[in-house]
Formats: sequence, structure tokens, C-alpha cells
Amino acid sequence: MTTTRPKTRLFVPDPLSAGALVSADPGQVGHLLRVLRLGVGDSVALFNGRDGEWTALIAEAGRNACTLRVQAPLLPQCAEDGPWLLFAPVKKAGVDFIAEKATELGVSRLWPVFTARTATERINTHRLRANAVAAAEQCRRLTVPEIADPVRLADLPGRWPAGRPLLILDERGGMPMRAVLASSSVARPKPPGLLIGPEGGWAPGEIEAIQAGVADACSVTLGPRILRAETAALAGLACWQVLAGDGDRPPPGRHPS
Repeated sequence: MTTTRPKTRLFVPDPLSAGALVSADPGQVGHLLRVLRLGVGDSVALFNGRDGEWTALIAEAGRNACTLRVQAPLLPQCAEDGPWLLFAPVKKAGVDFIAEKATELGVSRLWPVFTARTATERINTHRLRANAVAAAEQCRRLTVPEIADPVRLADLPGRWPAGRPLLILDERGGMPMRAVLASSSVARPKPPGLLIGPEGGWAPGEIEAIQAGVADACSVTLGPRILRAETAALAGLACWQVLAGDGDRPPPGRHPS
């Protein structure tokens, strides 16, 4: 697959195959035609999380509509089974930041968790997905993370799948992340979930309750410094990708030298 790669990538829900027609959604229409000033005959890249990445040409462009004709494959679909990120919602800008950077770092699920000290009682999951989609388009991944329905911390053990480790980032201490990720039981066969606490820290008894209810849960530490929730999320994910994930894989379409 050596077709020239367009600079613009779009996530679409439609099936992708040569000759297929795809209608851009209203936000994509505005971005393509008014922001980027593209027109009929210009090329973009499309992906849907199932069929790989394809080139497409703008076949029709109107004031409020744009039709794309799928051309040729760029990349085959591949599995992107990254870790899950469970996080206590923070202020809106912080949630946007977490969604964007966690997507870039390869998470396969974003899961809001409400704890005793979570600063907000609501989260906009549509906005969460929109940020994840935009980040996936930018970072050239072939999937968009699943956005799980928010859950109360007390209800998490009943919804946690057997066999998937859960790493609880604990500002009070725990096993060093490097040592935990060196364990084959954590790295395989399923990537772990990383659970990030709220801005105010864990309430007494919360971590112990999760450890009692989830068989593969353990507390981990990222070092001696107290990190903001956003920083802890990204630091934990970066550790996973470098020490146990796909950090040694080349970018899509390239091969190690």
C-alpha cells in the first residue's frame, strides 16, 4: 500500500471500500470546505476503526454538504488493544486534555468514575467522544477509544471483567509502576485498566474497597511527587506503553530500520 497519504484524516462510521460514497457530517463539511478550503477533486484519508485507512476524493461539495468517494487502501486494519483509562472527572478543560492525550497514548477505553471527592457530578460523554475522535484523527491511530458509561466507584467491582488487571494510582504509595509492569500477569493477555483518583485524593477506604472487590487490583505509585490528576493519567499511560505496550513499534506504514 504505497498510495500518497493525504494530510487530512477523518473518522467516519460508514463501511469503507473502493468506490463507496461517504457523506461528511456537518462539522466535517465546515472543516473541509470553509476551514481547509478544499474542493472537488481534493483528497483526504478516511478510517472507521474496522476497515483500515483509505484515500478518498471530494466528489461533490455544496454549501452544507460534502460527498467523498473512497479510492484506495492506505493501511490495513490492525488491533489496537491498549489499556483502559478510568478517571475521576475534573474541570472541563482537564477532561478535554485527558481525552486527547490518552487517545494519543493508545487507550482503548475511557471510563469516567465518580468517587467521594470527585469535583463534579456530571460529565459530557458526547464531548468526551468528540475529543477522542479529533485526537485519533491527528495521531494516525486506526481506532477511536470506546467511551464507557460513567460509573460510581462503589459499583465498579460489579462491572469489572474477570482477568483484566486494575492498577490504582495511589498518591499514598504502592508498588512501583516499573515492578508491576514487569509482571507477565499484568502485561498479558489483557492490558490493564489504570484508575486515576480525583483532584482531592482518595477518600479513606476507597482503595481498600476496590482491592477487596476486584481480584486483579493493586495499588501502584509513580514516584515521590504528588501529581495532578491529568499528569498522573498521562504518566501512567506513558509508563505502560514504554515498559509493556507498543512503544517499540514503528509508526503506521513504516518499518524499523
